[in-house]
Amino acid sequence: MRSRIWRVGIAAGVVAGFFLFLFFTHERWLRASAWFLVEAEDPMAADFVLVLAGDYTGNRLMHGAELVRNGMAAKAIISGPLGFYGGYESDYAVAYAAARGYAADLFIKAPHKAVSTEEEAAILVPFLRRLHAGSVMLVTSDFHTRRAGKLFRRAGPDIRWRVVAAPTRRFHPDHWWRDREGRKTFAYEWIKTATSVFGL
Repeated sequence: MRSRIWRVGIAAGVVAGFFLFLFFTHERWLRASAWFLVEAEDPMAADFVLVLAGDYTGNRLMHGAELVRNGMAAKAIISGPLGFYGGYESDYAVAYAAARGYAADLFIKAPHKAVSTEEEAAILVPFLRRLHAGSVMLVTSDFHTRRAGKLFRRAGPDIRWRVVAAPTRRFHPDHWWRDREGRKTFAYEWIKTATSVFGL
């Protein structure tokens, strides 16, 4: 009887210790799980900048445009899936950049009907090959860099990729859990990262 009580006591102590460990270190694990999503590199001169779709704040677009303006690439290719009101995101994006002082001839529109990053890669890599792109700076949001880089490198192993993170206001790996937009972004990106392993 005593040995049973002793075993139960040990088990309870282990469980309590585990939860205490999580309590005192949870922020470290929360940060680590978010930083795993980020696999970005410093900008480097390339043939083209490729700005991925899906950022309606304009941060990816502005970051890519600034790289071209600074002479890091000849043009910025703007990925433009079919979206709101039957229009292509690339049309809206270039108009947005032009309204903020960027010359329209800095950009090449790439309209398409992809609905995922994997489909985007399958469509845009042949587009880049037609432009004889040997090197590309892939610009996307920081939380999207690992998954996007993996998918584009798989689709275009003959192209030298440099994955560059655009700043984002809605997510920061060090404190994403403190606001609703950060939590949503973290959850969505982890779901997409996990399901992409199975081709979903």
